[in-house]
Amino acid sequence: MKVWLACFFVLFALAELFDWLQEFNLPLPIYILGGAFLAVASNYDKIFGSYFADSNIEASLEQPQLDSLTPSTNPISFPIASTVEDAQTSQTDAPGV
Repeated sequence: MKVWLACFFVLFALAELFDWLQEFNLPLPIYILGGAFLAVASNYDKIFGSYFADSNIEASLEQPQLDSLTPSTNPISFPIASTVEDAQTSQTDAPGV
């Protein structure tokens, strides 16, 4: 019974708070300043913390060396038909088409 009573009072308080917040209005500059504050607060470690506390900044700024960009030893070749008729006959001669 105590749980039901507590849930009732919590839901009643939330409903009254919601009604009060619907009538509460702030001017636009307050919303803009609040949004800017939230943006700075949510990215604080990215903006300020990592520059002063992290000594690996130089390592993260370097370009990573990728081994997969090395050229392959096997060249790729594509057959080029000399005329349109050769291309059409090669397409019709292909098995399974």
